[in-house]
Amino acid sequence: MKDKHFNYDKELAKLHTELVHLQEWIKKQGLKVVIVFEGRDASGKGGTIKRFTEPLNPRICKVVALGVPTEKEKTQWYFQRYVKYLPAAGEIILFDRSWYNRAGVEKVMGFCTDEEYDEFLRSCPEFERMLVRSGIILLKYWFSVGDEEQERRFKNRISNPLKRWKFSPMDLESRSRWLEYSKAKDDMFAHTDTKQVPWFVVNSDNKKKARLNCISHVLSQIPYEKMNIEPVDLPDLPDYESYVRPPMNYQTFVPEKY
Repeated sequence: MKDKHFNYDKELAKLHTELVHLQEWIKKQGLKVVIVFEGRDASGKGGTIKRFTEPLNPRICKVVALGVPTEKEKTQWYFQRYVKYLPAAGEIILFDRSWYNRAGVEKVMGFCTDEEYDEFLRSCPEFERMLVRSGIILLKYWFSVGDEEQERRFKNRISNPLKRWKFSPMDLESRSRWLEYSKAKDDMFAHTDTKQVPWFVVNSDNKKKARLNCISHVLSQIPYEKMNIEPVDLPDLPDYESYVRPPMNYQTFVPEKY
């Protein structure tokens, strides 16, 4: 968007309409779609995912945001905990952070060994090629935010009680390790930005434009046809005059404060 005065709500509404068509096409054709959202803390991933899923059926479009692995999961093949969330036919899975945790936070914070990290860089491209060969459409987005903008967002999270939950001690640590995260990201791209499954970088210094640009790009990456929306005729209500309902005061209503 080159025009700084563009109408965000209007453009988002247009994209939402197209997303609904895409959803119906994916359902009809039995496609399997995985979209990975990665990036620095406060880079705008969550807001984009929220706007992406807003008009869609949660039974078709699902968000996966995994927490810290359990002790059992730590002993499993690294990709195992993610595989079980991969889509069936007609589904879209959005990973709010993904297996790339190993190349980012785990590497920088020392949560994995050097051997585990090196093995990830070797096996990840082949793992993703396997997914693509199996018929999965795999898209990867990296949200890039500048250090000044990230600091502004961190300060906003700290001062805003509605956003305070987004801020964690890990955010403070990641802030102090900006250079380490930058190097980890560059190394990750060097090994996993492949021809078959490339990384797409989203400039997210402007959150609203980042959301629109990302959604628009997803729509451009999956060929789809607009679905015909069949008209729906509401049936007449049945005759219920012979049925006597219980008195209204038998029910407990929520107080109407507004």
